[in-house]
Amino acid sequence: MGPKPDPFSGDQTLPTRASVVVIGGGIIGTSTALELAERGVDVVLCEKGIIAGEQSSRNWGWVRQMGRDPREIPLIQESMRAWRGMNERIGAEAGYRECGILYLCESDADMAAREQWLDEHARPHQLASRMIAAERTAELAPGSTIKWKGALYTENDGRAEPQKAAPAIAEAARRHGAKIFTNCAVRGIEKQAGRISGVVTEKGRIDCDAVVVAGGAWSRRFCTNAEVELQALNVTSSCLRTEPLETDLEASAAGNGFAYRKRLDGGYTVAHGGLSVADIVPDSFRLFFPFIPNLKAEWPHLKLRLGKRFIEEATMARRWALDSVSPFEQVRVLDPEPVSSIIEHSIRNLKKAYPAFEKMKVAQTWAGCIDVTPDAVPVISEVEAIPGFFISSGFSGHGFGIGPGAGKLTADLVTGAPPCVDPAPFRHSRMTDGSKASMMAEV
Repeated sequence: MGPKPDPFSGDQTLPTRASVVVIGGGIIGTSTALELAERGVDVVLCEKGIIAGEQSSRNWGWVRQMGRDPREIPLIQESMRAWRGMNERIGAEAGYRECGILYLCESDADMAAREQWLDEHARPHQLASRMIAAERTAELAPGSTIKWKGALYTENDGRAEPQKAAPAIAEAARRHGAKIFTNCAVRGIEKQAGRISGVVTEKGRIDCDAVVVAGGAWSRRFCTNAEVELQALNVTSSCLRTEPLETDLEASAAGNGFAYRKRLDGGYTVAHGGLSVADIVPDSFRLFFPFIPNLKAEWPHLKLRLGKRFIEEATMARRWALDSVSPFEQVRVLDPEPVSSIIEHSIRNLKKAYPAFEKMKVAQTWAGCIDVTPDAVPVISEVEAIPGFFISSGFSGHGFGIGPGAGKLTADLVTGAPPCVDPAPFRHSRMTDGSKASMMAEV
């Protein structure tokens, strides 16, 4: 089982009408609902399971500007402003702390690659990222057996608590007037004169003017039933957390085969940092050509697997009637098994680099499903063919940190407000107009 998010009790009486229905109760959906509610928009959020039940509670908890695709940098800058004031804004603890993040470098080649990203992307956006030498690296990440050449360091990057953030944001949205329903799957959309007129949930119909699909790993399936093309495949990422542990490691860091960040409870969240599992499923063949141009760049980070997930996906409905039980009611929470070999590898690498972790006790291991687009950049966009139908999905493992900014941009698009950042890189039409998927390999 995954980590247990802070409890959240949903509303009980489903309204018959709302201006906007948000589908999905993760960090993107709750952030969107909060933005809309703060603007006085009548918004309903429907979550098929529990708030933050899937990847929004299962990620590393990093909030980083560093190493990002340049298309995402303005959005993460918007997000950072939101994270810094998040606790005050929502009146609760989301766990945000400005701890700094390091990408540790063992070789001159590592240093050169980080320097290239710094020159090409960080400096033009005036990020606080900088290269630091071996001595400063040892001060910020002390106790290593490895003599680091240096690191790419961003002192105003941070961390937050995935099990706390989305539930706390959801509570704040409700205080501002949003209605939030858990265990309430949206089966599909209804249209009138070609535009959104409502949604059908397992508990009844809601008339609305706009729908936001923020369903993460489920968004493609929902869109397919709505006859909307969303190109995304899911990968499985494995993590663990330790019991509280005394170390001098306050900044988050990633090295070769490990990544860690300190938690509010005094333990650490640990991951491999460079390896995920891609299950071969029927969609792997349907989306072969959109994904193949960038497969070479991602190949070192993916472990392909053919197993039971293929059968599960093949037997799960891709189309269903709105008066029928949907796949979202049949599987309330995606809860994949962590990949033990990846977990063990990350533990070995971490202990080898930092002996302070030799005495760590593993409190829990888990995995989560990450929805990845062909260019590893999210879709935050209205679907041109269906006015009122918006997608905010495909965050490709970057959603937690970007979440508050993505929620703001989504709300801007839904309400017609001037967008907080240029939305062009996130347009849905890039998947249907013949645009070539271009991906910058993250550093």
